[in-house]
Amino acid sequence: AALARDAAQRLLANDAVAQALGIEIRDVAPGRATAVLRIGPQLLNGHGSGHGGYLFLLADTAFAFACNTYGEPAVARACEIEFLRPAAAGDVLHAVAEERVRSGRSGIYDVTIRRDDGTVVAEFRGHSRVVGASALRR
Repeated sequence: AALARDAAQRLLANDAVAQALGIEIRDVAPGRATAVLRIGPQLLNGHGSGHGGYLFLLADTAFAFACNTYGEPAVARACEIEFLRPAAAGDVLHAVAEERVRSGRSGIYDVTIRRDDGTVVAEFRGHSRVVGASALRR
């Protein structure tokens, strides 16, 4: 658990996007992480609901933190999301990422985004790949 928390602190220190949007990282453990974001008016689309790109970003952030809890750099290989319900201005969204399988350098993670009241807003699946540190600088 200490390795997971240390890895999350290092990742967050370098994640300018999460910092700029005010995404909080909580409940980090091996293969798990929670990312929390309040939907402000600047995150709304033309229909007045939370922009899908920001919902994807929130889920992807939780996924990134979960798959990097082992101390080896991991990146997304593929991701998909199902938008189930809209988010509104003021909603606090919790994206909980959970590892489903980790084999060799590959992993599969599911992320559920919920409102504070527990309503599921979106489901996301991410496939990770552990890479060498030099691959991240290309």
